Amino acid sequence: MPRMMMGRRVACAAADAKVAGGMWAEYLVTGAQMCIPLRKKVNMEQAAMMLVNPLTAWALVGEARRGGHRAMVQTAAASALGRMIVRLAQHFRIPLVNVVRREEQVQLLRGMGAEHVLNSSSLDFDSSLRDLCRKLGATIGFDAVAGETTLRVMQAQPPRSRLLVYGGLSLAPSQADPGSLIFEEKHLEGFWLSAWLRRKNLLAQMRIGGQVQELLGSDLKSEVHARLPLTEAARGLAEYAANMTAGKVLLVADSEVLKNA
Repeated sequence: MPRMMMGRRVACAAADAKVAGGMWAEYLVTGAQMCIPLRKKVNMEQAAMMLVNPLTAWALVGEARRGGHRAMVQTAAASALGRMIVRLAQHFRIPLVNVVRREEQVQLLRGMGAEHVLNSSSLDFDSSLRDLCRKLGATIGFDAVAGETTLRVMQAQPPRSRLLVYGGLSLAPSQADPGSLIFEEKHLEGFWLSAWLRRKNLLAQMRIGGQVQELLGSDLKSEVHARLPLTEAARGLAEYAANMTAGKVLLVADSEVLKNA
């Protein structure tokens, strides 16, 4: 199967980003199982952003669909990945509770057609979150914040719910109430895309890759805020950290590649 990818354009991830480093390089050695062949209509910019956000959004919503969950809840809903989940929820008609931390983010998501948007800074946030999660049956959740946010979302979910932590924006360890885990049979889990991909065989990866690529221009579209050379990676990080909602900052190793894609 790896020979099928010889000479083809692919989107790929590092074989083990946790140990060997990531993708900020001009050349990379990785395994065939970490590569997804690209369709002709997908340009290099779309390919550069295919992993991680679009595939993660697809995988998380896929967990909800396979598990037969009536509704979902997510934190960091105004992020690029969060907005993809908003659009996928609309696409598959799954009710979604969106948690953000600023009023302008509430308006941003409402402008996208999101029905249920809560500001975690509001005084009635916890009671409103609990009411919505219980009313809609949000028995699966996706948390990119960790810290106290994990605790608040888990407490709001109905009994026998799942909460998948896929990020740690708060830079704090996830908190959990033992009572939720013991008496309400709730499950707190981690989600790492690289491990999720490794559990798929090559045929499954190619099928999923094709499904994701069909939506790269719509539900799984990534906005680009800036394009910078690889030598200005530090500046790119600073710009992105200052305004994550504005869009991605692409690090361009060869501007001609993108120009001619």
